[in-house]
Amino acid sequence: MSESKQKKIIIIGAGFSGMGLAIHLQKSGIRDFAILEKADEVGGTWRENHYPGAECDIASALYSYSFEHNADWQYKWAEQPQIFDYLKGTAKKYNLYEHIHFATEVASAIYDEQGKCWRLRSVDGEEWCCQFLVAAVGQLHHPFTPEIPGQSEFKGAQFHSARWQHDVDLSNKHVAVVGNAASALQFIPQIAPEAAKLTVFQRGANWVIPKLDRPYAAWEQWLSARVPLVASYYRFSIWLRNELLIYPIMQGRRLHCRIGLWMHRRYINKHIGDPVLRAKLTPDYPMGAKRILVSDDYYAAMARSNVELEVDGIAQVTERGITTTDGRDIPADVIIYGTGFKTNPFLAPMDIRGVEGRHLRDAWRSGAQAYLGMMTSGFPNLFVLYGPNTNLGHNSIVIMAESQARYICEAITALGRDGYSAIEVKAEAEQEYNSEMQRRLAKMAWNAIEASWYKDGNKITNNWPGSTYEYIRRTRRLKWKDYQLT
Repeated sequence: MSESKQKKIIIIGAGFSGMGLAIHLQKSGIRDFAILEKADEVGGTWRENHYPGAECDIASALYSYSFEHNADWQYKWAEQPQIFDYLKGTAKKYNLYEHIHFATEVASAIYDEQGKCWRLRSVDGEEWCCQFLVAAVGQLHHPFTPEIPGQSEFKGAQFHSARWQHDVDLSNKHVAVVGNAASALQFIPQIAPEAAKLTVFQRGANWVIPKLDRPYAAWEQWLSARVPLVASYYRFSIWLRNELLIYPIMQGRRLHCRIGLWMHRRYINKHIGDPVLRAKLTPDYPMGAKRILVSDDYYAAMARSNVELEVDGIAQVTERGITTTDGRDIPADVIIYGTGFKTNPFLAPMDIRGVEGRHLRDAWRSGAQAYLGMMTSGFPNLFVLYGPNTNLGHNSIVIMAESQARYICEAITALGRDGYSAIEVKAEAEQEYNSEMQRRLAKMAWNAIEASWYKDGNKITNNWPGSTYEYIRRTRRLKWKDYQLT
């Protein structure tokens, strides 16, 4: 193996998490690392999702690195192009491009017990070797398109929202949207005025509250750029509001749920006058069981005369449209799938093998789990960013990513300082931690529904049951007694 393909640390993925770790490594004085990125640019989900109206549902001032303040956000909730530019600008500022190997998709990673290193192979046959391996591939990067009979017979264009075909003209077309959750909620208002007819196929309604977005005034941007204390206070206030007002809804707190329901009802009643449509758009599960969605224009779009909501199931796709389960034919020139992502199994389709050749997919056969969402017993020196049970329903995932980056940097630095070459979480520590997670998750609102991308079977594998403050506290220092060092 050539010298150029040996690194102390390899990070898989150049999104928010992978880039954040790389910057923390540099700040810790570590330069011997590489980032392997399957695409041709940084950005992760913000590179992939460029559908009309794509934006973050967490305020921009908080959905950004704490160490890389941006005073130029145009709106309180930034749109995809500006977030993408922010990430590219950050990568350039911190010289990350010189560490990134684009068009390099990892196919396998196998732990070499004798050499105490990870051996990687890309889909193109390139080989790499590293002491520490960090998977920063995220949870939302493999689009899920349901298999529906007749899809191959459809004569028009059809695509997933994460693979938006901008060359497809929707003007004066009959457009069918399959799915009605986070992505669809953003692009429906953008394409509804353009289409002659827009039919939205909904499996289940979502709780939606107003976002109250607005552009920042010039004086606000000026103040944010020149008075760091003001910018820090503003960021803190957004974080605190989410911790105190939104997180309790995930816990099923009665008062907070009532406030959320009041906001939803006030919003939907303002824009949806038809009681039948309003009933179809109102969930039959408790608030917080699925992600609470925010939008200022979704209900107004759904109330348009050229928009129709279908709640009957889809039986098949035909040459010219969609047939519902009750036998009705809905004409369509274009079908757009806003059906989310494959979140399980974690880290698929990579083949990852640890001690004694054990497959990670076998270790996670009953549902992915990891100590602090980062390490699994039997896989030394393997860290996962945004791993099992670290997703949030109430706050910025960047907070979790930065906490993990600091934790990993501390582990790598300490091992080098004290003369160790490998770190592995003890099986009993991992099991104790994950038993605690499942006990707490059983009490959360997410258990009120059976089918959810948060779950693998009946086990919640994606979400973190605590506040972000708790996660920050628990990852502030390593508990060395929970690890085996060699």
